[in-house]
Amino acid sequence: MEAVTTTQPPRRRRRSPQEAEREIITAAESLLRERPFRELTVDEVMRRTGLSRPSFYVYFRDRHHLVLRVVEHIGGELFTMSNRWFEGDDAPGPDRVRAALQGVVEIYELHGPVMKALADAAADDPDVERVYADFVEGFVVAAARHIDEEIAAGHVPPMDARHVAEALVWMNERFLNAHLGRERTASAEVVAGTLTGIWSRTIYGV
Repeated sequence: MEAVTTTQPPRRRRRSPQEAEREIITAAESLLRERPFRELTVDEVMRRTGLSRPSFYVYFRDRHHLVLRVVEHIGGELFTMSNRWFEGDDAPGPDRVRAALQGVVEIYELHGPVMKALADAAADDPDVERVYADFVEGFVVAAARHIDEEIAAGHVPPMDARHVAEALVWMNERFLNAHLGRERTASAEVVAGTLTGIWSRTIYGV
């Protein structure tokens, strides 16, 4: 008599909560590189993880919450690059602005579609809009503080640091998303050169 064999369904690999959360975030970032936020679904994200759909709601309220988590580390990278100007060495101000903006453009080259997805989500959801505005505001506050420091040091003429910083930072946000977001409509070199010229002439007059 032949032995009867049964095929057991494959067991899901056990993950720590941190591993599971990171896997979901990575899957979402991958999808956001391929399509806009409005086409992102929880089902499709979870299909890329091997985790069950209910697992999603253990870590995230909804897809808007997820996209905010996706960009957390990107925001950290952007602040690191911006600090080339805020906390740079003794190089002349315009050179430090150039180094900072080149670094910011490099981050958008890597993560532009994801940042565009966040901007799109902000237009769709009030909670994301508030968080996104706070995210940009962090750069405005840091830039305004540094402009005031440059004024006090006699490196630039008196100006309304807050409004100048606000205009420049939001210009960056629109310009970077327009040209390095979902579609690449200008080279990184052109984007960096354009932004550097505007910041340098506005703040330092050169």
